[in-house]
Amino acid sequence: MAKCLVTGGAGFIGSNLADALIKRGDEAVIIDNLSTGKKENINGQAKFYKADIVDLEKIKPLFVGVDYVFHLAAFARVQPSIEDPISSNNINLNGTLNVLVAARDANVKKVVYSASSSAYGNQTEMPLREDMPAHPISPYGLQKYIGELYCRMFSEIYNLPTVSLRYFNIYGKRQLLEGAYCLVMGIFAKQRLEGKPMTITNDGEQRRDFTSVADAVRANIMAAESDNVGKGEVINIGRGKNYSVNELAKMIGGPTEFIGERIEPKETLADNSLAKKLLNWEPTVDLPEWLEEYKREMGL
Repeated sequence: MAKCLVTGGAGFIGSNLADALIKRGDEAVIIDNLSTGKKENINGQAKFYKADIVDLEKIKPLFVGVDYVFHLAAFARVQPSIEDPISSNNINLNGTLNVLVAARDANVKKVVYSASSSAYGNQTEMPLREDMPAHPISPYGLQKYIGELYCRMFSEIYNLPTVSLRYFNIYGKRQLLEGAYCLVMGIFAKQRLEGKPMTITNDGEQRRDFTSVADAVRANIMAAESDNVGKGEVINIGRGKNYSVNELAKMIGGPTEFIGERIEPKETLADNSLAKKLLNWEPTVDLPEWLEEYKREMGL
């Protein structure tokens, strides 16, 4: 049994990860300031501490005796970071640095960092590979990328084992249906439940590699346990298949409405061969099948 600490463990991905760890028989410690995470997401068997990762002195004692740290707490999403780059920088960079310092000082076995495919920005070649130069086009993308560099640096300078997982548009159980951090699928679901048209930015032809939270959770656990990673590697965690926003709206079904332009990459598509090679990880959930089940559950 391992003792695992999950920052952002009351959030969408973090709470799914904490559930999976507890189901395996591991001990889960959750740190979350509940700014976007929800108390009802927290597994009753987890130890929960309401704390903010920007407060190093408060979080540092919670790392003592921990085997693995899964760092998911973040000021998430592109648009909020454009509107408030200072707050996002404080949480995504200073917060990540605090987590790494606390992990280093507690001699944890490994830090698994939740990175983002937004580090790629707009690329002319698809699929996206980890050896491509980063070209973030938002403060969020830049901050998540610098977080990867911090992880690698801590591995090189302090011998703290780290690995960064670049997520591609994660969806699934407990995805948000409202607020600035809501993904397009959650926005569409809420609009359909309210009988409103689904609002689409740009021309709707922007394509996204939608990846199941169940697959992302498995990748985290495999990265923690793998002897092949720990030197600051960066690994894509994506389905390896993409759909346009228009196609997604068609799968959900209902009227649509175009609402103007927004800064966002035209396409994301993961080359996940490195994840297969280093972690023996492969995605298992495909969007259309999951969406049918989700629509039944939500009454769409």
